[in-house]
Amino acid sequence: MTVFESKTNINRPVNEIYRFLADMNNHQQLMPENISDWISTVDEARFNIQNMASLVLKIEDRIENNEIKIIAIEKPPFYLELKWLLTAVENTTEVTFSISANLSMMMKMLASGPLQKLADHETQSLAKVFS
Repeated sequence: MTVFESKTNINRPVNEIYRFLADMNNHQQLMPENISDWISTVDEARFNIQNMASLVLKIEDRIENNEIKIIAIEKPPFYLELKWLLTAVENTTEVTFSISANLSMMMKMLASGPLQKLADHETQSLAKVFS
């Protein structure tokens, strides 16, 4: 399993960040520009990645004010898990976003850069939403 991780600190209480991330409707604001045809509910999001694939993501687990685990369903190109970990530090929230992917050697060479870029983009976008 290959893991891509990005961290940020946000000057907001952990419950505010958790409420935002616990609703998949809000995740469109965190996605890069190459995402299209976004359709979501509180628990799921469907979208296309330009010139690559279609994905369906579903929240598998929520631990209030601490963790949100999201998995790819409906035949993703490889096993994919996204996880948001939240830690309250006084009046701020430490946010860690990780993408775990089961990649073959060939896919690792092709996808490592874009997946790390995605992890960084999502944490930066989350920080902007709350700035």
